[in-house]
Parts: sequence; structure tokens; C-alpha cells
Amino acid sequence: MKKFSIGYRTLKTAIGTAIAIAIAQYFELASYASAGILTILCVQPTKKKSLRAVYTRFVASIIGMFYAFLSFQLFSYHPLTLAGMLLIFIPTIVSLKVADGFVSSAVIIMHIYAAKSFSMELVYNEFALMAIGYGTGIAINMYMPDIKKELNYYRVKIEELYSRIFLEIANYLREGDTLWDGQEIIEAITALNNAKSLAFKDVENHFTRRKNDYYLYFDMREQQLEIIDRVLPKITALPVIVQEAVIVADFLQDLGEHVHSGNTASHFREKLEHVKRDFAQLPLPKNHEQFLAQAALYQFIEEMDRYLEIKQSFKGLKVKKERPQ
Repeated sequence: MKKFSIGYRTLKTAIGTAIAIAIAQYFELASYASAGILTILCVQPTKKKSLRAVYTRFVASIIGMFYAFLSFQLFSYHPLTLAGMLLIFIPTIVSLKVADGFVSSAVIIMHIYAAKSFSMELVYNEFALMAIGYGTGIAINMYMPDIKKELNYYRVKIEELYSRIFLEIANYLREGDTLWDGQEIIEAITALNNAKSLAFKDVENHFTRRKNDYYLYFDMREQQLEIIDRVLPKITALPVIVQEAVIVADFLQDLGEHVHSGNTASHFREKLEHVKRDFAQLPLPKNHEQFLAQAALYQFIEEMDRYLEIKQSFKGLKVKKERPQ
């Protein structure tokens, strides 16, 4: 059984629904409980989604009222009339890209159908329900908890995973064998997906913000992981361990111990140039297996240069407190 918990959205939905119904009831509106339904439909995961929800629901409701007026007044308040109206109404809101507002507009349409008449008093009542329901939904959704702590948690987790990956590769290049199962790669993919989703949510909660430094950071890390995932099979399948492997292992050991959100990529790219120069001073391969091993390692350091180039293009992430390096 999943652990019972009450989140912010659940709490806001409950409070907002109660407030909307109380206001509608105070003004003695007909079908006052519907204000609570409209509020529920407008409490979304982010502020921008909440505004979008109100827009689609309001537009769909206006169109629904118009269609209901024409259909019921021209024909009759009959289930077949309602069915025929819906056959035209639904494609209309789909074509106008406000189909998300169908449920809320259906609430308004059913009120009109149940009233068996169309009057200004009814129109006033429905507009008042929409104003209270949608207004309460927007107001209650303006508060969003700060998720920077969660973003920072993922940042640290991803950096630790990258560090462990490099140290495991370095260990393999020195020992020639390892029991590493590559679980950190899978964990990093999962963490990056969750982190980017959370960072995008933060963007959606700010009306004037189009990007998020954390999102750019996680996107950069995702590009780096694609490189690691691409070259890892070549490194872990070396036919023999050559001298170059130890040089690369020392570099990866240093890199693995200094994975963080700051921008020190230029420093490590300089070190990588030293690695290339060290490669050039080593003797040529004596057999085919050594040639394949050296070629794989040289390709690996070229890919690591691309890994560092991606990091260098990122300005760096400012955090209040870095973990020990």
C-alpha cells in the first residue's frame, strides 16, 4: 500500500473548493456547489497551467452557453436536442483548442438544461459561478512551494553519480577487471529526467521566466551523459591494458574527484592536452591488440574533450553551498 500523504496541490484544492462554495452560497447563487467544481478543475501543477486552464474553461463555457441558447430556444429542452448540440459543440471547442474546458462548460450547459429556460437571471448566475470558481482557482494556485531545495538535491545526486562513474572507469583501466555493473548510468538517466521535469515546473511557475539555470544545467549534464554512454562500451572492452590506459585513468581519477556545478572545464581541457602529449611520447603498438586498445583510448579522450567542451559552454550554476570537493 502506498504511503498516505497530503501534498500542496491536494491541500490547495480542498481549501479552494471550500472557499468557492462558501462565497457562492453567501451570494445565494443557484447550484452554488458547482463553483467548487470549477475551482477543482482550475487547480493545476503550475501557475501558467492554471491560467491556461481558466482561459480554456472560460472560452468553452461562453461557447457552450451560446450553443445552449440557440439549441434549446430554437428547438426544445429535450435529451435529443442536447445530444445534437454536443455533436456540434465538441468539434467546435476542439478546433479552437479549448477542449480542456469541456467538463466545466458541460456543467454550465447542464444548469441551463435543468432550468428549462434561458433568462438574464440565469446568465448572471452562471457568470457569477464562473467568476467565483475560476477566480478562486487562480488565487489559491498563486502560492507555490519553493522547489530549489529539491533541485539542489538532484544536482548533488547527479554530480555524485558522475563522480562514481569516472572513478569506476579509472579503476577498470588500472586493474583490467571490475565488478561494476553500470547501475550509476541508469540512476543518472532517471535522476536527470526527474530533475529536468522539476526544473521545467519551476519555469512554469514564473510568468516572466522563459528559462531556468537549473534546467540548463541538467540539460548540459544530459548531453554529457550521452557521450559517456556512447564511449563506455569501447573502454570496457579493451583487448589489452596498455600504458595509455594508466594515463587516462589518472586523468579520470582527478576529474571524478572534482565533479561540481562550477565551470572549471578549461582547466581540465588543459590537462587533457597534456594527456595527448603523453600519448605521443609513448612507443607505437607492437601488435594488433595494442593498436586497437590505443585507438579506443585516443577516441575516448577526444570524446572527453567534447564532454568538457559542453561543460565549458555552460556559465556555471551558482549555489549557496557546494559539497566538499
